[in-house]
Amino acid sequence: MTILSEANALFDEWIASAAGAIDSMIGRYAPRSQIVLGGESTGVLTAKLKSAQKGPALPDISFRISNGRPSPALPADWQAAFRGSRVETDLAPAQVLFRPLDFPKQAADFLDGMIRTQIDRLTPWPAEDAVFGWSSPSLSGQERIELMLAATSKQEIEPLVQLAAGLGAQSLTAFAKPPAAGDAQENIEKIKVFDQPLRSAAHRALDTPRTLRVVLLSAGAAAAVMLLATAYFGDSFDSEQQQLMQRISQRRAALRLGPDGGSALGLLAKRKQTGPSTVVVLEALSQALPDGTYVTELRIDGDKVQVIGITQDAPSLIRLIEKSPQFARATFFAPTTRGQNEPGEQFHIEVRITPSFGSST
Repeated sequence: MTILSEANALFDEWIASAAGAIDSMIGRYAPRSQIVLGGESTGVLTAKLKSAQKGPALPDISFRISNGRPSPALPADWQAAFRGSRVETDLAPAQVLFRPLDFPKQAADFLDGMIRTQIDRLTPWPAEDAVFGWSSPSLSGQERIELMLAATSKQEIEPLVQLAAGLGAQSLTAFAKPPAAGDAQENIEKIKVFDQPLRSAAHRALDTPRTLRVVLLSAGAAAAVMLLATAYFGDSFDSEQQQLMQRISQRRAALRLGPDGGSALGLLAKRKQTGPSTVVVLEALSQALPDGTYVTELRIDGDKVQVIGITQDAPSLIRLIEKSPQFARATFFAPTTRGQNEPGEQFHIEVRITPSFGSST
């Protein structure tokens, strides 16, 4: 049960990863409209359509958030613009905690891990309740770098997430701009603190994980059906091929016999032509049996051969004999024994001669 549980967990992780990659590609390459929300500090949001796929530009619209919904309700054209769009918003400075940080220059490649492990100490929120980001690091002398950390609580973002998801947006991105004095505000870099795809009702119309499972199960079922069909028809074809080879052999023997086929001499000649050659059978057995195996008795009865002898590993002889194209259906017709004074095991094997075996001449 543990192995099955681990396999199921790995399969679910693979499905989730593949679904995320597919959703990300769809979101990246499919044309989407971009909507910018502003004015959250006043409680009244203003939506601006920054880019649209088709149709005329929409005028800006203002509304409040009430229980995760716009109040008043948006017109139909704006609702259509939100569906599948990328929503961006700038958080008010009062909603964000800004904190300057400095690290050794060698830590530039490890900032993500270093900041995440210290977020409980750097902010009043635990890591699971905070959203945060940081500016591009800059050199500050003495082999150190400086950057600005921006963090806020998920509770500040949650109303915007509910709004964007309820309107069918594809993603929500939130930025924060550190406060500055005078004209320097325009040149300050915005810090991305939140960027998340939204599994909204409109987006769930394409349930990628479920679709992947259905595709994989369908492919598995189709492969199973193909294997069963191949096994069934393959056995049928093998049987027909053996019957055809037997008929060809009989026909060749009849052609060789000529008009004397009904006489005693003809019957003897026919038996000679259709029966397997003892010399050829011995040659095939000598090639199939390994060194150290000795044949003490050999009986040929029609299309059957019984071999009795001594060997070191009797079970392996079945596999070795059946590898020969001249033999098939090798079985033990008596128990394998080992005497006290014998150098190996005494085996008793019966094997069928295949129809394709060369006839005697």
